[in-house]
Amino acid sequence: MGVDLRQVVAGVLTLTMFVMLGNMIKRDHFDSITEKLPGDVHDVAKVAEQGLFTLTKRSGKGPWLEDGSELKPCWPKTNFDEIDESKGFITFSLTNGPEYHVSQIADAVVVTRQLQGTLVLPDIRGSKPGDEKKFEDIYDVDKFIKSLDGVVKVVRDLPDEISIRSLAVVKVPNRVTEDHIVETILPIFQAKGNIRLATYFPSVNMRKSAQKSNLDLFACLGMFGTLELQPDVNEVVDSMAERLRTLSRKSDGQFIAVDLRVDLLEHKGCHESGSSGRKSCYSAQEIAVFLRKLGFDKDTTIYLTQSRWDSSLGVLKDIFPKTYTKETIMPADKKAKFLESENSEFEKVIDFYLCSQSDVFVPAISGLFYANVAGKRIASGKNQILVPADISSSSASAADFVSPYVLKKNHLAHTCFC
Repeated sequence: MGVDLRQVVAGVLTLTMFVMLGNMIKRDHFDSITEKLPGDVHDVAKVAEQGLFTLTKRSGKGPWLEDGSELKPCWPKTNFDEIDESKGFITFSLTNGPEYHVSQIADAVVVTRQLQGTLVLPDIRGSKPGDEKKFEDIYDVDKFIKSLDGVVKVVRDLPDEISIRSLAVVKVPNRVTEDHIVETILPIFQAKGNIRLATYFPSVNMRKSAQKSNLDLFACLGMFGTLELQPDVNEVVDSMAERLRTLSRKSDGQFIAVDLRVDLLEHKGCHESGSSGRKSCYSAQEIAVFLRKLGFDKDTTIYLTQSRWDSSLGVLKDIFPKTYTKETIMPADKKAKFLESENSEFEKVIDFYLCSQSDVFVPAISGLFYANVAGKRIASGKNQILVPADISSSSASAADFVSPYVLKKNHLAHTCFC
């Protein structure tokens, strides 16, 4: 009996999803720039009082830090050699949310360029069976194709004469190396002529490599220079950001975005700190304590990536009454489309881009979302990314908790931008 290639692809994608989720929660802890400070605060009222005391000792408008300068890309197309005649078609799917999309695009561009193939516009597959969308449902197709002009050839569809059943499925590790392409992928491509890529994530670490590669420029272009939201989605993100800024008049229109999702916090391994004393995630109460003791006052506006309100978030709203989820700030006429179901691809995209645009970003959960939002923020000069920690000192400063991706300049983005 023959094997249906579609079943094989679905199996590979499902396995990849579980590997990525495991990596997100168990492998990657925050790369803290400070020693863990001892002491836990359990009395919420006391936390609010201490936070107010800390704030009164500061001058100015509070712990908001100024943005840096927007960086310029270091991948001018004049550095790229002309592409030769295509040697075959390369297909792939975008999966599991925009934080994965940017990495999957980068790997596909690198592989396609190295193999001198033609890249087929990907579809988008959610985490649930049957949750599929076209690329143009979320991203700007014309911008994508134009950005790769002269770098790799791109077509919208696989030619009719090529059957998807004939494509060899090739697993590709994220941040694929030239050696891996030459040794593992090239022989299959030469033998089959057309292939389908399935990216997996051995790690969710986005630190820049110590050694430079000939493929770095292509990876940078793919990750930071190809994806823009299509107009309808971009309009929703902009309207929600504007709504948050309107609600933030007392803090000059500034707001905080916190990546805090209750479903991930409920995983057993989430709060284990291990021998390093670091944690991979923080609860709503811990985030409330962290922000209040840094000096953010009760009028601070906070956006949470949690899709629907959960009772466990009440402690955060007690200290910061202006705490919102997307269901409360999205325009009413857009909810039918963009809040159609929990964990939809639209919701993930909205979260990713709002967290990239906020004045402060606080990742309550470590992982690829944090890493790739950090990359977009570094490129645009929005460097106030505050990594949570337990605080016992009454003189803590927001600057003490800025992400090492920013302070150490060890994010891949610092390889891509000047």
